[in-house]
Amino acid sequence: MPHAATGRARYRRIIRFATWVFAVTWWYDFLLPRIGLAKFAARGRSARMVRFARRFRTLAVELGGLMIKVGQYMSSRLDVLPPELTKELEGLQDEVPAVPFEQIRVLAEAELGLPFDHVFAEFDETPVAAASLGQVYRVRLREADAAQTGFDGAVLKVQRPGIDEVVAIDLRALRRIAVWMARFRVISKRADVPALVESFAATSLEEIDYLHEAANAERFAEMFADDPRVRVPQVAWERTTKRVLTLEDVTAIKVTDKVGLAHAGIDPKEVATTFAEIMFDQLFEYGFFHADPHPGNLFVSAAANPSVGPAWVLTFVDFGMMGEIPATLRGNLRKLLIAAAGRDGKGIVEAIQGAGVLLPGSNTHELEVVMTHVFERFGGMGFAELREVDPSEFRDFAQEFGDVLFNQPFQLPQDFLLIGRAMSLTSGLCSSLNPAYNIWDSVEPYALALLKSESRNLVADFAKQAAEVAGIAWKLPNRVDSVLDRLEDGTLPIHVPAVEAQIARVERYVKRAIGALLFTALLIAGAVLHNGNEGIGVVMMGSSVIPLLYALFGARRA
Repeated sequence: MPHAATGRARYRRIIRFATWVFAVTWWYDFLLPRIGLAKFAARGRSARMVRFARRFRTLAVELGGLMIKVGQYMSSRLDVLPPELTKELEGLQDEVPAVPFEQIRVLAEAELGLPFDHVFAEFDETPVAAASLGQVYRVRLREADAAQTGFDGAVLKVQRPGIDEVVAIDLRALRRIAVWMARFRVISKRADVPALVESFAATSLEEIDYLHEAANAERFAEMFADDPRVRVPQVAWERTTKRVLTLEDVTAIKVTDKVGLAHAGIDPKEVATTFAEIMFDQLFEYGFFHADPHPGNLFVSAAANPSVGPAWVLTFVDFGMMGEIPATLRGNLRKLLIAAAGRDGKGIVEAIQGAGVLLPGSNTHELEVVMTHVFERFGGMGFAELREVDPSEFRDFAQEFGDVLFNQPFQLPQDFLLIGRAMSLTSGLCSSLNPAYNIWDSVEPYALALLKSESRNLVADFAKQAAEVAGIAWKLPNRVDSVLDRLEDGTLPIHVPAVEAQIARVERYVKRAIGALLFTALLIAGAVLHNGNEGIGVVMMGSSVIPLLYALFGARRA
């Protein structure tokens, strides 16, 4: 547990580092360009970023806590950040100093209520991993626990002593920095930084609750229960508390260990493609996703029965940081992916507007023009190809369209914090497995599958609407007859001349409307199905003639 003075010193160190970054950035990226020294400022930008990375790395290793999480995020941005910067931070997780085992043992025994010797048959005092929030040890369950769980080899994850207070201090510093950032209009009009920090805070607090993580692991396992490509460790609930988590040991080849993959006969390029597809499933299909898929949380192992499935399995661990996407946002993300795959600038603008990224008052036509030009020139390129593009082309593009993009009312919604993290980690990991990785190779087939799924949903919606209309059509004559009967026997207190004729006209109008709606539903549904199933599509389009004829002629005689 950190001493109060130590906590204050930690807080001040984080704030001092942020102040230095703000000062240097303001001088080189705001002041110098305004006095005509933009080229001078640009020449040293890469060196400044490396200096930022080195100083932050020193700070994160010494402080640990949430600072490691920030460094992990930056080190994963192989797709957009310079290699010299990501290289400075890539080993950050492995540099976290371990807490002495005796401190960990005291905490774990207090949580479990028993001495280690009474809980585990074997335990290794050397940690398998010393992460930013906890440490992981290999243990072997006693016979009774092994019989109950179905496994004896396990890993014990124990929180670092006092980590809850460390997280609280880090969040207080991040909240202070967020308030500073919110005062810069260029930042505040793009993102509600304090709200994003609060979202990160909620996720961080969930991450230090191991009961919550265990529940996430079971939910994730159930989600992929029928997918042979994915493996999830089982939870030993009897040996799990809020601060201690016992899981099945699924340690295998680290996902970025290319030598180990090669020895196992596994192609890293295939791993990259499959990993991207699995992450897409989480984001666009299930709406519940692993928000921390860095290399330390992913293993690859040979499948138990490759003759009936894939030759290897991708194993996810560490379910403390998970994200959930509301159904409406997930629908717009699906539309965005489909539009991007189809190089549809208008579709992309509509999707980001629906997702809340593009705020009211935007000039959507100008933005559609920009997106169309982007796809015409850069669409389909992978990150490696983009790096080979002449920088002058990007400058020309920025000069031509920069004002349009900059002046649009964009803002990053709170839900996008973990989505952006997951996607950036995904693209960075795929690029490390395959330097020539082109995300379009994964996006295009996946978007095509989504499009087929959307088509099926569209047909189902039409079918549902048609059934509802048919139900109304079936009940309507009886309802009209009931009204007429009440008119005849005098129980309906209406005294309007020619009411029966008026009701008859209304009935004919409704029947014609029903016929027209059924015709439209059958025709469109048949057209949608025609590409995937020609036979059913033709039958449905042919059947649409019947309600059309009824709408045109039959309802008149009714």
